[in-house]
Amino acid sequence: MVTPTALRTSPLDARHRALGAKMADFGGWSMPIEYPGGGVVREHTAVREAVGVFDVSHLGKAVVRGPGAAAYVDTALANALSRIVPGQAQYTLCCDESGGVVDDLILYLRSPDEVLLVPNAANTAEVVRRLQEQAPSGIEVVGQHEAYGVLAVQGRHSDAVLEALGLPTGHDYMSFVDTTWRGSPIVVCRTGYTGERGYELLPAWDAAAELWDALLEAAAAHGGLPAGLGARDTLRTEMGYPLHGHELSLTISPLQARSGWAVGWDKPAFWGRDALLAEKAAGASRLLRGVLALDRGIPRDGCTVSTDAGQVGVTTSGTFSPSLKQGIALALLDRSVAVDDEVTVDVRGRALRCRVVKPPFVQTQTRTP
Repeated sequence: MVTPTALRTSPLDARHRALGAKMADFGGWSMPIEYPGGGVVREHTAVREAVGVFDVSHLGKAVVRGPGAAAYVDTALANALSRIVPGQAQYTLCCDESGGVVDDLILYLRSPDEVLLVPNAANTAEVVRRLQEQAPSGIEVVGQHEAYGVLAVQGRHSDAVLEALGLPTGHDYMSFVDTTWRGSPIVVCRTGYTGERGYELLPAWDAAAELWDALLEAAAAHGGLPAGLGARDTLRTEMGYPLHGHELSLTISPLQARSGWAVGWDKPAFWGRDALLAEKAAGASRLLRGVLALDRGIPRDGCTVSTDAGQVGVTTSGTFSPSLKQGIALALLDRSVAVDDEVTVDVRGRALRCRVVKPPFVQTQTRTP
């Protein structure tokens, strides 16, 4: 039983503590930030150059099933399910009627009558509540947060790691395979949040620890490491991927976050459609850009961004880029600000010169064949 103040734990909690991981609260879950022996930079570099294994079991899971389940989901979530077929996954958005983003999530289309959703940990209950509230008769929406673990294997050697375990590889980006491993069901999806070629695995909750052990052993043979959520954040920031609560929120729309590609604009219905169409017609007042430090310094989220004309925006995420070895940030900037403009970021009272860039900061390898 979970008390209101108790953090929930991953099925790998004991494994992380045995490895000496630094733990922190992520969406109400105690999860590893980094491991001893080099921390975020070493883990980040392992993913970019070899392979890393992440525990992201705090991510939510929910299933929508029943006759026409996929058609119902298509009337609720923003992306168009007509763009994919069973066996494929899709990045999508759950919006409210104002066009704000309740959550961004991955959808697994199993059949016209079954859809698996993986929302962010802190937003899972609200996504499930909204879907349950409007579900037609015969459609059930069931939270399955602790039915599955989620392990991510990311990096150029990810195929070799999975093959060592006898797991399927080589399927197309954003496609998945339902299979078994050592007699237990597992979903193997070619997705990730790092910009590298990789996979996300959904094993049964009670099989996650055994899978973790096997993945770490296989990864070690290729220079791989366990990687914490600190490295996951620096990796996604280098790619310009949004994090809900930073680049997307109830007050930051998909258009502002440059996530309009994940909206099915031609669909007759989805939550927030009217508001988003109106914003699209008017033009978003601010847009997400990248900001690259020109001097020594690390911008963080919430820093004011200015030009000689005055304030033009605010940073939404910021970090030291292990790949570029300089400070980077994502920022919501006025439409008047253009790529290659020089701006100033106020980092705790210090003016940091930066250049506006178009993310990603490093080249993506997600679709590498």
